[in-house]
Amino acid sequence: MKIQHIFGLLICLSLGACAANSSQEQAANQQLSNNADNSQLDTNDTSGKANKISDPLESVNRVVWDFNYDVLDRFLVKPVTQGYIAITPQPVRTGLLNAANNLEEPANTINNMLQGKPDDSFASLGRFLINSTVGLLGIFDVASSMGLARQEEDFGQVLGVWGVGTGPYLMLPALGPSDVRSFTGDIVDNFYWPSTILEDPIVIGAAVVNLLETRASLLEQEENLTRAIDQYLFVRDVYFQRLAFEVSDGEIKQQSEEELEQEADDFSDFESMLEGL
Repeated sequence: MKIQHIFGLLICLSLGACAANSSQEQAANQQLSNNADNSQLDTNDTSGKANKISDPLESVNRVVWDFNYDVLDRFLVKPVTQGYIAITPQPVRTGLLNAANNLEEPANTINNMLQGKPDDSFASLGRFLINSTVGLLGIFDVASSMGLARQEEDFGQVLGVWGVGTGPYLMLPALGPSDVRSFTGDIVDNFYWPSTILEDPIVIGAAVVNLLETRASLLEQEENLTRAIDQYLFVRDVYFQRLAFEVSDGEIKQQSEEELEQEADDFSDFESMLEGL
C-alpha cells in the first residue's frame, strides 16, 4: 500500500477540504459533529442512489481505531509532525510537497482519462511535463502559475464512477479508514509509472512528506473529533461523505422538476390536513 496512506485515518479528523467548497457539505458535516452517535447515514455515488453504510466488522474496526488513534497517532505521527514543522522552513516544505505531488501526476493522467475527463487528463500530463523540467523535478509548481490546476484522482474514484459500490467499511491497522473499493484502487495506483521504476528511498520519502503535510494541515482541526460523542462513528461517517463527494467531483445532485412538484404537492396536502384540524 502507498505509505502516504499510512495513518490515513488522520484525514478524517477534519471535515475535509470538500466541506470548504460546498455549503451543503458544511451543513452535513456540522450535523455529523452534533450527532456523531448516529450509526447509519446515507451516502451517494454519482448515480445519486442512496446506500446504507456497510460496517459488518464494526467490533473489530473499533479495536483497530483505538490502536491507530490512541497509540500510533498520539505517540508517533503527531509528535513527528510537530517536530517536522518546527525545524523545516516553509519554502523547503512547499518544495518537498510539490515534488512528492508531481510523482502522482501520471496516475492522475490515467485515472482522469478512465473517467472520461480528457481535459483533466491532459492537464495532469502537462503538469508533469512542465514541473518535471522547468520546475526542477517538481520542486517548483510552475504549471499552476500557468493555469494548469492539479486534478487529483485515484483508481478507487474510477471504480466509483464506473458504478462499483464501496463495499464494507474497513478500519485497517496503520492504514486507517478504507473500504473494499478504495483498498483495491490503492493497490492499482501502486503499479502506475513512475513509482514502479523509482528507487525505494525516493518513493518512501515522497510518501512521508505527504503524510506529514496531511497531518500538519489537521492540527488545528482536531476539536471536531474531540467534540464527537462517538469518535469512531464520526470518522466513519465523514469518511464516506468525503468519498462520495470526491467521486462526484463535488457536484450536488439536483432534484428533477418531477421531484420538486411532488414535494410541493405533498406540502399542500400537509397544509390541507392542518387546516382540517
